Amino acid sequence: MVIRTDKLNKNFVNIVAEEGKLVFGEHVGKSINACYQCGTCTGSCPSGRLTAYRTRKMIRKAQCGLEDVLDCDDMWYCTTCYTCHERCPREVKITDVIKILRNLASKKGNMALAHRKTASYVVKFGHAVPANKEIVELRRKLGLPPESPTAQFSKKDLEEVRTLIKELNFDKLIKFDWEKMDLCE
Repeated sequence: MVIRTDKLNKNFVNIVAEEGKLVFGEHVGKSINACYQCGTCTGSCPSGRLTAYRTRKMIRKAQCGLEDVLDCDDMWYCTTCYTCHERCPREVKITDVIKILRNLASKKGNMALAHRKTASYVVKFGHAVPANKEIVELRRKLGLPPESPTAQFSKKDLEEVRTLIKELNFDKLIKFDWEKMDLCE
């Protein structure tokens, strides 16, 4: 990887650490500094076997102050399986660092469409995985009530979820159009 010095933000790794401190605690964000690029994370990543995703590259870009890591679609290929986290010899909280980078990317307006779609289900149904006809039928066969106790089946609860979404500007973050009840393109 060739690094252009005119693209560096020497404070970026501190921004990542600060964001990590807010979300996961101080030890998580700072753990990025312990990475010495051994490649264990990339070599053990299930997504990396099937995609262009290279965990080590994401971490290195963040360490070097390359904020363009926030524009990289690859980070959204992480399935958060924590394999890299468990195998890291330096105990870098890799999966959590990737989540931090995703949070920063989202704040910048960069979020994978698949993640935006899943988030839109929360807005529409109050649940990231809404029950469809097959799920309702399966619940019946298992002797469960057809409607699960989620906001999807409670107008009052769904309105409460939507109020929170608006108060937190989550709808703006995922670019949700309330009139169309769908994502803006």
